Amino acid sequence: MDSEKANNQSLTKKRMIIMLIVVALLMGAIVGFNIFKQYAIKKYMSGMGIPAQTVTTIIAHYSEWTPTIDEVATLRAVRGVSISTESAGLVKKVLFHSGDKVKANQVLLVLNKDTEEAQLKVLKASLKLAKLTLERDRKQYQVKAISLMQLQNDEADYQSKLAQVEAQKALVEKKIVRAPFSGKVGITTINPGQYINVGDKIVSLQQTTPILADFNVPQSLFSVLKVKQPITLTSEVWPKITFKGEIGAVSADVDQATRNIAIQAIVQNDQQHLLPGMFVMAHWQYGQPQQFLTLPQSAITFNPYGATVFVVKNTANGKPPTAQQVFITTGATRGDQIAILSGIKEGDEVVTSGQLKLKTGIPVSVSHLVEPANNPAPTPQEH
Repeated sequence: MDSEKANNQSLTKKRMIIMLIVVALLMGAIVGFNIFKQYAIKKYMSGMGIPAQTVTTIIAHYSEWTPTIDEVATLRAVRGVSISTESAGLVKKVLFHSGDKVKANQVLLVLNKDTEEAQLKVLKASLKLAKLTLERDRKQYQVKAISLMQLQNDEADYQSKLAQVEAQKALVEKKIVRAPFSGKVGITTINPGQYINVGDKIVSLQQTTPILADFNVPQSLFSVLKVKQPITLTSEVWPKITFKGEIGAVSADVDQATRNIAIQAIVQNDQQHLLPGMFVMAHWQYGQPQQFLTLPQSAITFNPYGATVFVVKNTANGKPPTAQQVFITTGATRGDQIAILSGIKEGDEVVTSGQLKLKTGIPVSVSHLVEPANNPAPTPQEH
């Protein structure tokens, strides 16, 4: 019995050892297979290389660059007033229509002046009597029929009556409203039979030929600011028309909040295309044309270390070109473009979109299906 029990225990131990060996061999095979698989994948990927990234590019070239300031300007009439009356009364005649062009001193409105004219006739009659009395007393004084004091009283009375007539004529004239200058009237709501008070608005009058444009420029440009320098205006209302003008005045001080200088330009407006209150774009060329390398602003990546671009470099052995990151120095901007002062040279092929997936040495594939904007003077587009 003891020998049989010992044989069973020995057999059990052998089975356990065999099972452990089989499990160890199985685990080793699994680990070895995984290591081999990773090695094979790594070797396969290293053989394939990094896939080329699709980007758009542009060839850097020189272009003529005229220093220009583009600012929003507000239009203002050379002269503009709200016409009112100095005298209250009932409207008798309205001698204009809304939107009419009027001339200086043209009668626009007449108030009822019957009472004032009647009083003027009374004063004229008194003046006529005072004049006859003065002429008679002058003859009598020559023959010493009256005293000098009497003659002086008659002269004073005549001058007083004359002043009263002139004052009454002024009151009658105030019942007539005239245009103070030539221009175009706005919309009126005044009608005959309506009573208006002193200071009530009758209509607005604007002289818009020429018209003024107000805009601001940085104080750094003060040294090149000169009166009579030409400017141009563009408006979204008239997209195909360029309005010509010149700088008419420069402010005598600088705005402390913005450090800008106010500019007043005079713009021809013979066709009345521009109205006071409209906003337009003022374009002022303040320097001589220069030659700069230009790129679309989308090609530039700005970071704390400076501005960079990716330049496409061709490789040998038929391999795809690669991207190389270079630092650049940028200059002024105009529209979608930016001037490059250093870092690249004419003829370099520069990436304009797709930079986020690039780093130096990554192969690239150039596509021109969709290219970023590169317009020096873009305008709003509606799609």
